[in-house]
Amino acid sequence: MTKSLRRVAVIGGVRTPFCRSGTLYADLSNLDMMSAALNGLVDKYNLAGEHIDEVVGGAVVTHSKDWNLAREAVLNTKLATSTPGITMMQACGTSLQAAMGIAAKIAAGQIESGIAVGSDTTSDAPIVFTKKFAQRLMETNKKKTTLDKVKVLAGTKPGELAPQPPATNEPRTGLSMGQHCELMAKEWQVPRVEQDQLAYESHKKATEAYASGYMDDLIVPCAGVFRDNNLREDVDTGKLATLNPAFDKSGDGTLTAANSTSLTDGAAAVLLASEDWAKEHGLPVQAYLVDAVHVANDFVGGDGLLMAPTLAVAKLLKRNGLSLQDFDFYEIHEAFAAQVLATLKAWEDPDYCKRALGADGALGSIDRAKLNIKGSSLAVGHPFAATGARIVANLAKLIDEKGSGRGLISICTAGGMGVAAILESAKAGAQQMAA
Repeated sequence: MTKSLRRVAVIGGVRTPFCRSGTLYADLSNLDMMSAALNGLVDKYNLAGEHIDEVVGGAVVTHSKDWNLAREAVLNTKLATSTPGITMMQACGTSLQAAMGIAAKIAAGQIESGIAVGSDTTSDAPIVFTKKFAQRLMETNKKKTTLDKVKVLAGTKPGELAPQPPATNEPRTGLSMGQHCELMAKEWQVPRVEQDQLAYESHKKATEAYASGYMDDLIVPCAGVFRDNNLREDVDTGKLATLNPAFDKSGDGTLTAANSTSLTDGAAAVLLASEDWAKEHGLPVQAYLVDAVHVANDFVGGDGLLMAPTLAVAKLLKRNGLSLQDFDFYEIHEAFAAQVLATLKAWEDPDYCKRALGADGALGSIDRAKLNIKGSSLAVGHPFAATGARIVANLAKLIDEKGSGRGLISICTAGGMGVAAILESAKAGAQQMAA
């Protein structure tokens, strides 16, 4: 007997304020922040004592002790202890990928509810030693007497003690994301002034969102912090233009600390469920997660590292019979201003769309007035694994407030991957069913 797929409801989400690395969350761990986000979600939707079928999420920058991160975070909440936690990671797409997996199981009738969550801290990054010294420590741990332990360490050379700080450089190329994005900015001829303007707009939009009260039910305090500390209310394009390039210092660089996301600490969580579960718990549905896809590109010998979202979106549009213009909101993760602008240019380029996307022509332009209308990562920050859940929660609220329409999510990730999703109005869906 074939089952029909069920609609996947996005109930809503929350996040902690996001803070620049080494500042207000310097003493917090991924577990601390993930627990804070989950507890905020529990309080918002009165989930104390409730069993949730799955809590799925993770972090990108982790310690070895974080192997069971999602489950440990669940145990720090008031959720029923029967709630399982699944720890996973897909770089910057982590919590959106978590939502996709939960949604697939809800649609198939395997589960009724799930929480997608992500947390990241670069303030508490693991510092390791050389492999040689690590092996010595492991051998020392096996010895029973102090003398035997000393003998193992006796041959240690100074060079072995040099710490190995974590890095997010691409293993295949040795280049950082910023360096890769500089290459994309040059290939797509994205000028510095356009990058700075996008950063300016992001800060202005996020500032207005806070001032209007829009953020009030999306933010849960954490460690005495109530607001993103990366946000610049007094942002000025003149000041942005004075900053030096951060990645290419040859004189040709255009990416700066302002038009690139800063290293950020924080966490976010979003609740998904079947319609029946939502009704049973008296929780209104903000939107439906209609479809999602993730793809990868050949960034070593082909297109830019962060260009895979162009492929993901194209595949998603074709599968759903939509055009790029059929959306009321576009939530394109601002890893770098240049990444967003290169993506928009690529969709407008018929040659690229034919070669890379297999399209008959250009996907076309979007209405920029519908892009990241409450600001995005350039303004609020980007704790890698938390960004997907932040965006899903934000887009669901935008669609719910509008009362109709649909939104498109696009997120670039390390390894030349892209994740994209479509959310549609719950109110419009209910009206269609009634009709």
